[in-house]
Amino acid sequence: MDSFKLCAFADEAGAEIDEQIKALKENGIAFLEVRGVGNKNISALTVHEAREVNKRLNDNGISIWSIGSPIGKIGIKDDFSPHLDLFKHIIEMAVAVNAACIRLFSFFIPSGENPEAFRDEVMEKLSKFCEAAKGSGVNLCHENEKGIYGDIAARCLEIHKYIPDLKGVFDPANFIQSGQDTIEAWELLSPYVKYMHIKDAKPDGTVVPAGKGVGNIPEILKKFRAQGGEVLTLEPHLKVFSGLNALEQGHERSVIDENAFPSQRAAFDAAVSALNNIIRGM
Repeated sequence: MDSFKLCAFADEAGAEIDEQIKALKENGIAFLEVRGVGNKNISALTVHEAREVNKRLNDNGISIWSIGSPIGKIGIKDDFSPHLDLFKHIIEMAVAVNAACIRLFSFFIPSGENPEAFRDEVMEKLSKFCEAAKGSGVNLCHENEKGIYGDIAARCLEIHKYIPDLKGVFDPANFIQSGQDTIEAWELLSPYVKYMHIKDAKPDGTVVPAGKGVGNIPEILKKFRAQGGEVLTLEPHLKVFSGLNALEQGHERSVIDENAFPSQRAAFDAAVSALNNIIRGM
């Protein structure tokens, strides 16, 4: 769509890079947030392997927008040194494939403990990522996520104020799953948002196509566009019920769940369609 650049976690359409390229091209999406290739997380690829993947994407008119890394998705009490080494590898990879961004998180907090007790340690470790990335030209972008320090808007705001170089990835469904109103979150965090993950959810946290949940996605997209925001990464996370087709009898359709899909690719296509419908109505 003219006002936005659509991106996607295409590993949700298929594990292999050829499947991902096919899904992106057939849905008119020119950008990839790369997270998984084959049976490997992107962080497990060598820089050479990442370059080879990037060449195949480029040959098909697709660019890597962001590295959907697992950085910061460890416990705050876990050994940090090897994780920082992994991050340095991912920086090298991001530079090699001309990625604009690396998505990261702010560490899992022990169950039942007050996140604020770990504030200083979280800020120190996130600052080390920023120090390691200096001069790379790659934007580090913190994503809100259930169970991490930056799960709700107030703590995300603390992170951005303490570390101005760290930009934001705004994920509506993750806020819903953390009990956070998305409009309130947007009003607090909009100045820091680099791009968005398009994922919606019902009040109980069940992920649904954009516009079918309580994430206020149409309203937030208008606000994002008004401030010059461009990139939207589709992250379907929709339910796939692989046995659905086996239950079909002639023209009868078994009612399992209106938001369940017979394959990963069908779920991916539905997520793209839902977002495009919202954009067309803006």
